[in-house]
Amino acid sequence: MSTLQIALIVIIVLALLFVKMAIIIVPQSETRVIERLGKYYATLKPGVNIVIPFIDRPKIMISMNRGRYTYRSNIDLREQVYDFARQNVITKDNIQMEINALLYFQIVDPFKAVYEINDLPNAIEKLTQTTLRNIIGEMELDQTLTSRDIINTKLRGVLDDATNKWGIKVNRVELQDIIPPESVLSAMEKQMQAERNKRATILTSEGEKQAQILASEGEKTATINRAEADKQQAILRAEGEATARIRKAEAEAVAIEKITEAVGKSTNPANYLLAQKYIQMLQEVAVGDKTKTVFLPYEASNLMGSIGGIKELFKGE
Repeated sequence: MSTLQIALIVIIVLALLFVKMAIIIVPQSETRVIERLGKYYATLKPGVNIVIPFIDRPKIMISMNRGRYTYRSNIDLREQVYDFARQNVITKDNIQMEINALLYFQIVDPFKAVYEINDLPNAIEKLTQTTLRNIIGEMELDQTLTSRDIINTKLRGVLDDATNKWGIKVNRVELQDIIPPESVLSAMEKQMQAERNKRATILTSEGEKQAQILASEGEKTATINRAEADKQQAILRAEGEATARIRKAEAEAVAIEKITEAVGKSTNPANYLLAQKYIQMLQEVAVGDKTKTVFLPYEASNLMGSIGGIKELFKGE
């Protein structure tokens, strides 16, 4: 192989290397900051971009991936999440506890993210910790445990304002864990148990009271029903007795009328009825083993005669 051929091959290889270095392909949702001779030149867009090798160089940026810092030339424009380690904070009532937070942010200005801050992940972490301490320091323990949304909103607002000059947009902040000391947890557990026992006692008392009310209502209803039943029974008994008396009176009236028709006007029907009563009484007196002597008044004999006459009239008919 001649020297000319070798030189030609070297030139072709260098040309290919030059072309390869001149063409930069940027993935979607990413970008690169290019410096020309150490000075900012351009921010590349996704797709194919042409630069001058050895003159144009990408700016290296520190990023965080799964809790580890890495150095990249590409700048990710998607929303990113930082999971910070737990940190100690002190509440307004001097209770020390541990809190860790999740920070969701997005780079909206690559130029500021590269040139306005040296170590962006570390700066965001320190700013988050400081802001979180300030917010928790203004709140008591009970308020801290029940006001996560308020803490998240305040923290997001402060971080968004502070990181605006870095080209960062803080979209959301979430507190993962709020861990009080063991002594506080034990006291809270006892308080919760006491509250549960109190509620159970109140519910039991209310249940017993309700049961007594229902039993009293039931007894009252039963008493009223029994009284109504006795009342109806007494009314029906009285109505039956009245009806029986009416029927008996009607029957006696019919009997008197028949007797009057039978004896005519010469004999008083009342004497006949009175004589029947005497006879019934004599039958009752005569019942028994002992000998009895019965004295009848003179008027009774006349009544007996009337009865005999009346019976003869009935036989004649």
